[in-house]
Amino acid sequence: MWQQLYSELKSENFMVVAVAEESRGNETARPWIEQAKPEYLCLVDTEHLVAARYGMVNVPQAVWIDEHGTMVRPPETAGSTDHFRRMDLATRTMAPDDMAARLAARQAYMDAVRAWVRTGTYALPADAAREALPEITPDIAMADVLFRLGLYLRGQGNMAESAVHLAEAARLHPESWNIWRQAADLDAIGNAGGAAFWQRVKSLGDRPYYPPPDLPGFKQVPV
Repeated sequence: MWQQLYSELKSENFMVVAVAEESRGNETARPWIEQAKPEYLCLVDTEHLVAARYGMVNVPQAVWIDEHGTMVRPPETAGSTDHFRRMDLATRTMAPDDMAARLAARQAYMDAVRAWVRTGTYALPADAAREALPEITPDIAMADVLFRLGLYLRGQGNMAESAVHLAEAARLHPESWNIWRQAADLDAIGNAGGAAFWQRVKSLGDRPYYPPPDLPGFKQVPV
């Protein structure tokens, strides 16, 4: 998806910067990056600083930054939808209509990026984009601090104390799937995959996992 978009738009002063939120470092992220065979920039953010700065809570999320370095769209879902929540967990398959809708939404997002690059469409005024950034509450700020402290302690070999801080970070910022998933991947709060993930998704009720961006082709998926 991103390589296709970059190949198409690179001659129009366009660059994709992909950031892997991966506390385990370059070697853990490397296979995913190499599989994509990117020609665009790929970074590994071991402390999730990008997510903290922009208020990102899940992946994939994206911000649009123009040629002057000004953010013109706040963090939002980059083409993903909640259709996956309706899959058959026994077979891990989705209904054909849901698969088609999911692919259509991804195409709609790519089309919106094309329109922005070529005509400026969908770009917000800088003030509006800034005001749309998620609020950083005291709990969220503390969660970010505890998350980085947990990572530091883990790097020093203090796994038990690290797990305490990572788990508390996930508790303080329950909307952050990034923090929860990384803490789980580091064995601080159990396994991130399988039943634990689906139980947490189910607990959302009718709240979205991927809030739809305010772009054509997107709407909340009923679950």
